[in-house]
Amino acid sequence: MASPASRTSMVLSREECDELRANFDEIDVNGNGFIELEELREALECVGFRLPKYEVRDLIKEVERGGKADGRLEFHEFQSLVEKLKRKKDFGRGFKKLISKRENIETHGGMTEASVEGTTHSVKKEEQVAFTDWITRNLQDDPDCQKYLPMNPDTGDLYKKAKDGIMLCKMINKSVPDTIDERTINKNNLSIYRMHENLMLAINSAQAIGCNIVNIGADDLHQGKPHLVLGILWQVIRIGLLNAINLKDHPGLVALLEEGETIEDLLKMSPEAILIRWVNYHLRRSGCGRQIKNLTGDISDSVAYIHLLHQIAPAGSGVHTGAQNEGDVLQRAELMLQEADKIGCRSFVTPQNVVDGNDKLNLAFVANLFNMYPALDKPATEEEYIEETAEERTYRNWMNSLGVLPFVCHMYNDLCDGRILFQLYDYVQPGCVDWSKVVKTFSKMKANFQKIENCNYAVELGLKLKFSLVGIGGKDINEGNQVLTLALVWQLMRAYTLSILSSLDKSGKPAGDQAIIQWVNKTLKDAGKSREIKNFQDSSISDGQVVIDLIDAIKPGSIRYDVVRDGGSDEDKLANAKYAISMARKIGARVYALPEHIVSVNSKMVMTVFCCLMVVSLRRQTLDDEGDVPEFAK
Repeated sequence: MASPASRTSMVLSREECDELRANFDEIDVNGNGFIELEELREALECVGFRLPKYEVRDLIKEVERGGKADGRLEFHEFQSLVEKLKRKKDFGRGFKKLISKRENIETHGGMTEASVEGTTHSVKKEEQVAFTDWITRNLQDDPDCQKYLPMNPDTGDLYKKAKDGIMLCKMINKSVPDTIDERTINKNNLSIYRMHENLMLAINSAQAIGCNIVNIGADDLHQGKPHLVLGILWQVIRIGLLNAINLKDHPGLVALLEEGETIEDLLKMSPEAILIRWVNYHLRRSGCGRQIKNLTGDISDSVAYIHLLHQIAPAGSGVHTGAQNEGDVLQRAELMLQEADKIGCRSFVTPQNVVDGNDKLNLAFVANLFNMYPALDKPATEEEYIEETAEERTYRNWMNSLGVLPFVCHMYNDLCDGRILFQLYDYVQPGCVDWSKVVKTFSKMKANFQKIENCNYAVELGLKLKFSLVGIGGKDINEGNQVLTLALVWQLMRAYTLSILSSLDKSGKPAGDQAIIQWVNKTLKDAGKSREIKNFQDSSISDGQVVIDLIDAIKPGSIRYDVVRDGGSDEDKLANAKYAISMARKIGARVYALPEHIVSVNSKMVMTVFCCLMVVSLRRQTLDDEGDVPEFAK
């Protein structure tokens, strides 16, 4: 499988590549990393190439002659095709000016010196309206957000009011509670520097919960670049909406199992797939004779929604199915949404979004219905299953933040064919994967054998990178052996973190545990701090104070010691650990570890915290040496 990032292009600028990636992801409805060849004409129109059908047919034939027999394109193949067309048509500087200006899409010119000429970014007005409404609903009772509300969804109000980072931080905590320690958010005296700190905190916290933040910096959000603000908001909102679609929060999901399936099958399903199962479950119970396979065309006539709402609505709510008798599909959608409003669920979609089958907004609409009214009976006997651990969640969020495809929902199942592992290897050491050896599309007859082949190659790559993989074979990864899969994933995460550190170390020495420990102690000593660590298992780490002192040593004056607790209780330790993690992210550290990792002194995760802080320190030193440290970073 090709690397998920846009490859270097001699034809397209980096900004054009990023925009191309965004358009590709919009068309890739199910997020599997491919677009169908039959969608090629629409995909090309989205990036400015309006071709007659015969030309598109010729292109498809050319692609198929090149050995593509599976009827779909990966991103790098689509990018190559666009580059070829761009050269042929000589669109030149006007490339992005030709983006299709369809209804409900606004285009915004580039906002940096590098992008002002010939660059536009498309923004769907309907998403702007939907997200503004959702944020208003969720933050209307937050005293810190009263000054931002109400927001006008039809203007750029959202982008202006998100520029200080407070709303972004609040929405991240709405989606994944306690991700950000409220004590670390700058709420008063909001100079540009304090706004940038909030935005840095928001960006790094969003990554920590699994958001893919590609080329988004604090400056971009402060400038209110619409496509970037909406991009990060959608990921945060999506994670929040899908977070509770699991057996722990809803044991009644076992009712969705089909004949012959087990709890393990349900655990392997993506939240999107579970939602479709849930809709169909209630449609069967309604006796309407409908079933759906997607949240696009199958719901566009509103009939499925009409019966779903009737099934899940509480008794006495007055929800009925009369809307199905309306002949006009747009008016029927409006009547359906009026029924949704009776139970407080008129969110995200307009009648036009339903009729058009907007996949993103319809997913949000259905997820919100599930979260509000799952209408699933508690099973008579609760099934036993193994809940995801904090360590597994951290690894999964790390992988998703890198933008691997497909999105990782169930780690052991999603890694079993090797394709995501290759993407991770490519991040650790770009160019180390020989993609000609990777089976990207599996045949029905040989699928299992091909997946094991991929996993064997993944283990082989690990050995080349000096990973400790004694007793680990490709079959172990393919079968989802938890201990052995975790061992490989940890070494990938460790290698990735150390590779960033090594790239900044002017000594040229390979980074390692001892070098990090020595740096920690020297940095603390040079700053006049009394604490030190012996190793990453040092029990003194558990109260979080050594991490807090290190942050203050890297950025003097950043820590509010009046909120740091001196007590040794578990409650005090956890409070300090939460503060430490959020402050690390606030000064620029991409920390994925959780507070409980510090309290329990999980040596692996503790190492990544110190390593990420060392990266921040080295970057600051490099900028300082060049006289290029912005005032807010000092």
